[in-house]
Amino acid sequence: MWAISKRIVLFLMVNVLVLTTVMITFSILSTVFGISIDGQAGWLLLYALFGFGGAFISLAISRWMAKRTMGVKVIDPKTHDAGERQLVEMVHSLARKARLPAMPEVGIFESPEVNAFATGPSKKRSLVAVSTGLLQRMDQPSVEGVIGHEIAHIANGDMVTMTLLQGLINTLVLIIARLIANVVASAVEERSRFMVSMIAFHVLQIGLSILGSIVVCYFSRKREFRADHGGAKLAGRDQMLRGLRSLVGAHDTINANIETDRSVATLKIDGKTSKFMTLFSTHPPLEERIRRLETMAI
Repeated sequence: MWAISKRIVLFLMVNVLVLTTVMITFSILSTVFGISIDGQAGWLLLYALFGFGGAFISLAISRWMAKRTMGVKVIDPKTHDAGERQLVEMVHSLARKARLPAMPEVGIFESPEVNAFATGPSKKRSLVAVSTGLLQRMDQPSVEGVIGHEIAHIANGDMVTMTLLQGLINTLVLIIARLIANVVASAVEERSRFMVSMIAFHVLQIGLSILGSIVVCYFSRKREFRADHGGAKLAGRDQMLRGLRSLVGAHDTINANIETDRSVATLKIDGKTSKFMTLFSTHPPLEERIRRLETMAI
């Protein structure tokens, strides 16, 4: 069974839905009210606006969406709970070491999965959340390595970088879908061309968006190696390696004890996948990440 990062999946889903909704709405307005844009330059500008708009709307609501969908409880930095206070202090210490302009929100969510993620629209408005399963299964050095990795994602600006990439993919998807739809429509009789063009455009848009996600996932895997390096610099190579190795052990334990194979999602780890499915994986295999980190100059 293969698993994809929930954060990236949610981002892609919202992005495609926003993009599709905007385009359908514009099509209706164009048909009913006669709104039109003349010239290729106008259409290119419109597609760029919609393409990047969908991606940035997804980014803007990413922190809110993560809290809602994952049930994240944000910890009050002044909490009197010893465990929660230790987690907040660990996140804030690593954030200061990474020179973030503002401390991230820190949250916990109920899940037996070994899971952690960072999200948010900017370095000043970020969220780091960990699962109860992670806190129960990992010792403090391992947790520190995991948190260091997530803080590195924020410090590297990965959320914005991936949003810009998604915006570019969106724009190319719209342009290519329009060109192909026009060719398809030209092959039918004139009275049916508008309807055929509109249907073909939206079907192609969804299909090409899925193909575009392969490109997004490829760059996401590359960013993971960089976050591992950043996490090792912030928390220490030993802690980062300890965290990754703990994930291997957690993955093996879960697979051995649970009939339905659950995903181990800390640092968004995927289980065993086919070569084809790895194209849609947002994270490289654990073993490869460990090998690279062992030989990486810190």
